[in-house]
Amino acid sequence: MCGLTGIFDPRAPSRCSEALLRRMNDIQRHRGPDEGSVHIEPHLGFGHRRLSIIDVATGQQPLFNEDESVVVVFNGEIYNFQSLAAELEAAGHRFATKSDTEVIVHGWEQWGEECVQRFRGMFAFALWDRNRKTLFLARDRLGVKPMHYGLLPDGRLLFGSELKALVAHPDFRREIDEPAIEEYFAFGYIPDPRTIYRDARKLAPAHWLRWRVGEREPTLQRWWDARFEPDESIGMTQACEQLQAHLAESVKLRLISEVPLGAFLSGGVDSSAVVATMAQFSDAPVKTCSIAFDVASFDESEYAKQVAERYRTDHYSETVRSDDFTLIDRLAGLYDEPYADSSAIPTYRVCELARKRVTVALSGDGGDETFGGYRRYKFQVREQAFRDRIPAGLRRTLFGALGRVYPQFDAMPRVLRARSTFEAMARSAVDAYCHSVSIVREPERASLFSPAFRARLGGYNAREVFAAHAARANTDDALSLVQYLDYHTYLPGDINTKVDRAAMAHSLETREPLMDHVLVEWAARLPSRLKLAGGEGKLVLKKAMEGKLPNDILYRPKMGFAVPLVAWFRGPLRGEVQRVLEGDALAATGWFDPRTLAGIADEHLSGRRDRSATIWALLMFERFIASQNFSAAEAQTTRRTLADVAP
Repeated sequence: MCGLTGIFDPRAPSRCSEALLRRMNDIQRHRGPDEGSVHIEPHLGFGHRRLSIIDVATGQQPLFNEDESVVVVFNGEIYNFQSLAAELEAAGHRFATKSDTEVIVHGWEQWGEECVQRFRGMFAFALWDRNRKTLFLARDRLGVKPMHYGLLPDGRLLFGSELKALVAHPDFRREIDEPAIEEYFAFGYIPDPRTIYRDARKLAPAHWLRWRVGEREPTLQRWWDARFEPDESIGMTQACEQLQAHLAESVKLRLISEVPLGAFLSGGVDSSAVVATMAQFSDAPVKTCSIAFDVASFDESEYAKQVAERYRTDHYSETVRSDDFTLIDRLAGLYDEPYADSSAIPTYRVCELARKRVTVALSGDGGDETFGGYRRYKFQVREQAFRDRIPAGLRRTLFGALGRVYPQFDAMPRVLRARSTFEAMARSAVDAYCHSVSIVREPERASLFSPAFRARLGGYNAREVFAAHAARANTDDALSLVQYLDYHTYLPGDINTKVDRAAMAHSLETREPLMDHVLVEWAARLPSRLKLAGGEGKLVLKKAMEGKLPNDILYRPKMGFAVPLVAWFRGPLRGEVQRVLEGDALAATGWFDPRTLAGIADEHLSGRRDRSATIWALLMFERFIASQNFSAAEAQTTRRTLADVAP
């Protein structure tokens, strides 16, 4: 796990400033505290921060091929590097290290752009081929590792693991990309490929970017996608046997390390399954860690303890206080753009805890997306079965009217919230899912934003993100469709972003066996009935782990990784809510309606309605603005005037 950065000039063989490149590189020191190096030549500068995991002695980067015509900076792990190295050596390539990084330069020489198809793991890398005058950036299939890039006004390309590396360049323009604001308040994060800045983008998962000297613009290409093509002949018994084999292979690949390695253990199905599988391959007790909460409704530590005792792990746990909201300012700087998943707080804490004992930690992330574990999947499948029975025109008319007149009952369980159900019934499958996962739902976003900002958006709606992905999904199965959407939005944009930044803040490498692409491709061929049946999600994973994990872990209700926002905002953070929503900072940007902001605060603080998710999103947005040192005047310069968009 590392950090990389670079500057590329596709027009002229200029040499970048070493001092500036080192500044961009060192701003990511937390990603790699062990070593920091740069390489500069005509057209190009590479920077790298190293967290030493494999080949500690000789795996330094930037790393070159034999004649130093190809150089790479790399973040991540290629788990099948040993078999690839043997294949490349047989083809005549000479290796100078035992590092997984070196298979990238030789793989490029042997297979060109197709090398990414051969890599099994999590990765983001930048490669320069001097002979071909070609820059090549690539990101792994599921977006575990990040890559950002942006253009300077003079045509040079910046890139880096985190946005802060780009922002550190004095010529980078920090103009806000206004559609990103609409997307942020819909999803709580800004989905790939957009960033909060107009001149920067995220390289989307399973994409590569190639730019040859002399070309006016780069080539961007998708190189992999999840395909849901169920094999209905597979039964549960066969699926469980195959899953056990895939999980064992995936976990075993991720145990290669020259530094202390362990696992997160939350007490949920996914992390427990990973730990149980790790125990098969370890003679010594597996090092596990978990955090406990001092509020019972948020605490899973007793379940984690059960698994730890069963597999005799070397378990370590600490308690996080329910008033642990001191990280709010830290998170704003950590994520570089607005990010509203409040579980970032406990994620940060568990990474902090893990780093005290290990440098690498395996996690259970990806299990819900791969095996259909989210509760929202159950509702989506049930609602879609009902939608299919009623003509679309009738649904829109009848349920749309009911949704508009029915009272809002946020405090009720979803199954009893008829308004939400009516609103979902009136929509298409894609629009309904977008509506269900939105932090601030569509009608409320319209009232949240100022009339001038809505005019500048020109009708743009965040649901277009889902619509674009759904058009490529190539499935009419209700569960497969939402899994596909989450693979392209929620998993990389929320989950992987959260874990990467929290782990890297503590120089901790995390590995995700349930996101192994071979496992994901296999699971995508399973019939949905083996994943979700009778309201039970992740059914095949639970069945496969029966006898290895207690049933009260496998079949208990899912808890999640939450914090008590409702109580915070009505208690110790009440003044902060009033300051942010009733003050001048957000209103001065021109993006928000001040009356709506004040109304949100009043509704929540009075207890009439739970607006905690919206308030958290606004609070983190305000913190981002403050962290970027945007004054009201500076925010004004990021916006076009109404005259610019007037008909």
